[in-house]
Amino acid sequence: MLYDTVDRTTVEKLVLEFYAVVLKDELVGPFFTRTLGENMDSGKWPSHLSTLKSFWLMMMNGEKNYGGDPLPAHAFLGQLTPEAFERWLELFHQTLNRLFIPEIADRFYKKSEVIADQIMQFLEIGEYDEDED
Repeated sequence: MLYDTVDRTTVEKLVLEFYAVVLKDELVGPFFTRTLGENMDSGKWPSHLSTLKSFWLMMMNGEKNYGGDPLPAHAFLGQLTPEAFERWLELFHQTLNRLFIPEIADRFYKKSEVIADQIMQFLEIGEYDEDED
């Protein structure tokens, strides 16, 4: 049964399931394991996952538990590529569709596309890395 609400339980399920997939992915997994650790139970993962849960609850429900800035937080991942962002979005979309009804999955996905675009601009990745003379 697909979730029809966004709450702490469903966001936790999303974050854990999504990053379990990310860790196994050959393209995006190494960006995370290099910095956060090999599995979600060790290294910097527990703190990162907690932050992600708070972030998505803020983005989707307006909860005020997130106090960070997602843009500079991604600079630690190393030399990201447009292909890595596309793959991240693809995996996120697949996970959303497995867990949520279409209306909620679409809301999450639209927000994730905006966030990915903002991060790429901030990090000057892809079309954003060229000088505008």
